[in-house]
Amino acid sequence: MPSFNPPLRVLMGPGPSDVHPRVLAAMARPCIGHLDPVFQQLMEEMKDLLRYAFRTKNRLTMPASGPGSVGMETCFVNLVEPGDTVIVCQNGVFGGRMKENVERCGATAVMVTDDWGRAVDLNKVRDAIKANPKAKVIAFVHAETSTGARSDAEAICKMAKAAGMLTIVDAVTSLGGIPLEVDAWGIDAIYSGSQKCLSCAPGLSPVSFSARAEEVIKGRNRKVQSWFMDMSLIMNYWEAKGGARTYHHTAPVNALYGLHESLVILQEEGLEKSWERHKKNHLALRAGLEAMGLELLVPENERLPQLNAIKVPAGVDEAAVRKRLLADYNLEIGAGLGALAGKVWRIGLMGSSSTTNHITLCLAALESVLPGAGMKIARPGAAVAAARAALYPN
Repeated sequence: MPSFNPPLRVLMGPGPSDVHPRVLAAMARPCIGHLDPVFQQLMEEMKDLLRYAFRTKNRLTMPASGPGSVGMETCFVNLVEPGDTVIVCQNGVFGGRMKENVERCGATAVMVTDDWGRAVDLNKVRDAIKANPKAKVIAFVHAETSTGARSDAEAICKMAKAAGMLTIVDAVTSLGGIPLEVDAWGIDAIYSGSQKCLSCAPGLSPVSFSARAEEVIKGRNRKVQSWFMDMSLIMNYWEAKGGARTYHHTAPVNALYGLHESLVILQEEGLEKSWERHKKNHLALRAGLEAMGLELLVPENERLPQLNAIKVPAGVDEAAVRKRLLADYNLEIGAGLGALAGKVWRIGLMGSSSTTNHITLCLAALESVLPGAGMKIARPGAAVAAARAALYPN
């Protein structure tokens, strides 16, 4: 059996994004023990770097060993107990996964549902709070990866706090790509992923818990149902108490090297500049897509710059387009999920995949393959020209 050598792809789907070369190099460094004093130094730096990225001073801020789904479960199993009521906002696939977590914790999920491709309706959230004043948590997705819609996290958290409820926020696609203010907005528990706007390899999930959430964890009536995700155990590994750490699990050492490097890169660029870059590149991509005759799914004031859902034109074989892009250009874009399967393409502009070169390649490649899939291009070459005009207006 030969060694596995993957092709060199250009990743512009919903994740993973292109992994920065510095991150790949970091992951190839020598492995050391997960209790090595040198590795413990990296752990402390990692927590500070994540606090910078999340804009928080939360003590419990660290990467969970697993993908974003592990971060999601970590938040729910630690804060939700049997008999609790949780208001869950669903406007895409991942709100549905929140519901699954609530029910598997033995709690009741009160659903606030909105159309896929739209932000969470704040009036519906307000009504749900009034109808369920004893709910413990409000859970919602800040950046819905399945649709490209952004919800008003600040407003939802403000309503939750006024009602005395905790918040659990999915920031898998938002961290590093759009404004996210954990402390200023009063977020109690939040999780993200390493493979989106951080441009690290998949497999790690940054999480952060507020002091209020930490008190809830300490005051639980029963043990957390998951031993592996029990923060009362994990915190003893991630915190140095008198120089000693309690073994919990063998951390993914080399993967953490990579996340550390990706967070260093984010700090070097500057968080606000990263937000600006993602927005600028989104506007250029949008200009090119519209010049080609394509339409975005999400209303402009609710769109994510880093995840663009494009409506598939009538009569176009969307799967054939993706297949051609992969075969001819080594370019990956995403298909629709759930209710949007077959109806949209999802184009990611995340982290290292959010560059001028990615935009022009994607637009030129689409213009090349769409005619063969059933769409006539009215003005060949207009898409790239429109994107460049948006990028360089002067």
